[in-house]
Amino acid sequence: MTAPQSTAAPADPGTAPAGPGATGGVLAARRLDFSLLAVAIAGVSMSAPLIASTAAPALAIAFWRNAMAVGVLSPVALWRHRGELRHMGGRALGLSLAAGVVLALHFGMWLPSLTMTSVATSTALCTTTPIWTTLILRARGHRPPGLVWAGTVLAVTGVLILTGLDLSTDTRALAGDALALGAGMAAAGYVLLGAEVRRTASTTAYTVVCYGTTAVALLGACLVSGSALGGYDGRTWLKIAALTVVAQLLGHSLLNRVVRGLGPATTSTAILLETPGAALIAALWLGQTPPAAAYPALGVILAGLALVILADRRKTAPAA
Repeated sequence: MTAPQSTAAPADPGTAPAGPGATGGVLAARRLDFSLLAVAIAGVSMSAPLIASTAAPALAIAFWRNAMAVGVLSPVALWRHRGELRHMGGRALGLSLAAGVVLALHFGMWLPSLTMTSVATSTALCTTTPIWTTLILRARGHRPPGLVWAGTVLAVTGVLILTGLDLSTDTRALAGDALALGAGMAAAGYVLLGAEVRRTASTTAYTVVCYGTTAVALLGACLVSGSALGGYDGRTWLKIAALTVVAQLLGHSLLNRVVRGLGPATTSTAILLETPGAALIAALWLGQTPPAAAYPALGVILAGLALVILADRRKTAPAA
């Protein structure tokens, strides 16, 4: 990627300045981004219920959802984005490959943690992503406003209200806790790398390289761990296909689409809505009664997200 250099103070990745004549277009683009973000959150919220009901090893499910996504995206990428892929540039290609490796690390650490520590603790630690996103942005020289910090902490608090955080002193559980925390950090890296690549690359070109790298890395993990990659019944394959469509193509791909316009802080904070979203979907689809904290937790997360969005709007609003 050959992004133009500037001597101006760095802005949040994906944020474009709006001139007076472009205000209407910018507002329309943001409305579209928020609509697509809502679809993306609904898609990733289907992930946990689908995985919970799929009779296949977790790492194999993660491999197949990425491999199938590449199978769907590759013909489109070769047909409409062949020139872009050929001239993607060493930096953009390298960052896309790195994003794929980091996404594989996220899956590779989080899914095993679910069997080593409690699901609630694993989820709570994994969803610290927006905290790491904000800290990494700060380390890179960006200065997130106080509202971003407040909104991030409030949104993560909403997840803790729903999932709880019951750390154990058992050695295996502590190892699982560490893996879940690492998965949250990896997710932050994935969002930030995607935001950087999406400055110049299309969603399709970026995701086909990223998902392809993730699939190769997860294939290696499956072979090393001995996870069965086949032998499933037809119902299991249908669920894996559904997971690919809703969680990978509609979920992750749309997140990669909107991160350019909304920025990594807003996008990573919005991903926290996956936790109460999954609980509510499980209630409707699997008949599981949602915990009593699901609804207040959803309200707290939405309040935190609203603060992050408000901070972004204040930062990008044109001076009077």
